[in-house]
Amino acid sequence: MIVSSQVATANSGSGHADPRVPPREVCVVRYLLDRWAEERGAETYAIFDSARRYTFAEMRDHAARVAAGLARLGVKQGDHVLAWQPTTPEMLATYYGINYLGAVFVPINTAYRGRLLEHVIENSDARVAVVHASLVERLRGIELAQLAHLVIVGDGAAAADPPLPSTGYADFVGGAAAPPPLERPIEPWDTQSVIYTSGTTGPSKGVLSSYLHMYTNPGPESWPFVTGEDRFLVNNPMFHIGGMGLAFAMLARGGSIVMPERFSTDNFWPMVKEHDVTAIFLLGVMATFLSKAPPAADDRAHKVRTCFIVPLIEGAQEFHRRFGVDVYTIFNMTEISSPIVSAPNPGVRGTCGRVRAGVDVRLVDEHDCEVALGSVGEMLVRTDRPWAMSHGYHKAPEASARAWRNGWFHTGDAFRRDADGNFFFVDRMKDAIRRRGENISSFEVEAEVLAFADVRECAALAVPSEYGEDEVLIVVAPAPGRRVDPAALIHFLIERLAYFMIPRYVRTLAELPKTPSSKVLKAQLRAEGVTADTWDREKAGIVIRRDRL
Repeated sequence: MIVSSQVATANSGSGHADPRVPPREVCVVRYLLDRWAEERGAETYAIFDSARRYTFAEMRDHAARVAAGLARLGVKQGDHVLAWQPTTPEMLATYYGINYLGAVFVPINTAYRGRLLEHVIENSDARVAVVHASLVERLRGIELAQLAHLVIVGDGAAAADPPLPSTGYADFVGGAAAPPPLERPIEPWDTQSVIYTSGTTGPSKGVLSSYLHMYTNPGPESWPFVTGEDRFLVNNPMFHIGGMGLAFAMLARGGSIVMPERFSTDNFWPMVKEHDVTAIFLLGVMATFLSKAPPAADDRAHKVRTCFIVPLIEGAQEFHRRFGVDVYTIFNMTEISSPIVSAPNPGVRGTCGRVRAGVDVRLVDEHDCEVALGSVGEMLVRTDRPWAMSHGYHKAPEASARAWRNGWFHTGDAFRRDADGNFFFVDRMKDAIRRRGENISSFEVEAEVLAFADVRECAALAVPSEYGEDEVLIVVAPAPGRRVDPAALIHFLIERLAYFMIPRYVRTLAELPKTPSSKVLKAQLRAEGVTADTWDREKAGIVIRRDRL
């Protein structure tokens, strides 16, 4: 495993000599904030949509005020605190303030409501929540478990007569600026956050993350090509590992971040240029949106040097050439720590990269036995650094045991590996489609559909067939100024996909439904199924037959 010089130094006061576990000052939020406030106090750390910005010193000050406010409400080191806000300066201060006190940051997806929201509140064990005023109304009429006090951010008029005792954010941070002394030092293995999974198909599980897990996930050893000189665009929300994790990653490096409230294709490059962004992370659909925008003379007039595209899109090489950035891809999820990372501008189509140092990966069958090279199996992961992955699901021992059975974390994702060590994502195990005896990867179907110039975004789904098993439904949204001709799309796919993978149904929407973290809501589309306006290839008389060899 690669060990940085900082990690290799003695852990003063920590009582151990494990070189894989860095000192508190390298990976714990409180000590990082104090360190950079002293070393880079006047330099900019965070820039927001509203043109507000925090220097490192201001970031530490805001976090300390939040920590002091929480302490006045009775929150102690180790307590869980809910944070339910969009991406705002207050949300970042809430995040770091909770950790500055040594408490546990528990962000909630801003899409949650009803039973799902009720479940997360109960599961969290939180007594205090810092909530945006626009979301307070959703708390009315549901069970609030142990929740006893709200701190309300934003327009107080929008939260008239809240369902619990409350404090306005300005008053909350307006008291004593210094929190009480810590009961004990905050250690790298302490729980830093509980991050709830998206909950699009069932009750969300709370992923327990230590400081060392959050540090390792996008850290200097996992992503050595991102440095403290970078300014990273954080365009995922703070309840998502792609938001809070990137903010933490740059704090650990002493770098800076730009935090727009949401992703916008039209405003993306102007914002990147305005704020001198040097590193960006794009979900595949975001990269597709940018790729399908009309070329411009100033496509390279920016300072970006590093771009993550996850998953790697068909046009990644063209993206690299057009925009003049080094493209990387990875495989990651909230529970793990970037086990698969690519080289810059990978030339192997569809790869996620190779295993990084410090990680072991296996591909296995349903009995946890390894599959043959080139065969599809579930990816299992473990690391040699203690606490470098999630230490379980909060209050879900059975789910934790299932995920960690036989000493390996089970990702639930199907992969294959080639002889050169490249890994290729095939599908979520639960999203695989089986049609007339053949297994179909929704991911591979989507990749080819996105190669069709008229398609901006898509989702491939299994829908019931009158013949048993599944039929393939593809839901598409057109690129700007275009329309999708289903028959033309099918003829395009005939030359690119195996015959059994060709969709029978094509449904067109102006935009696919998504979570606030830009994941397509496949469960919703699957529930809607074949709608009245869905085009049927068989009714159109297009018959796909197996090639005769």
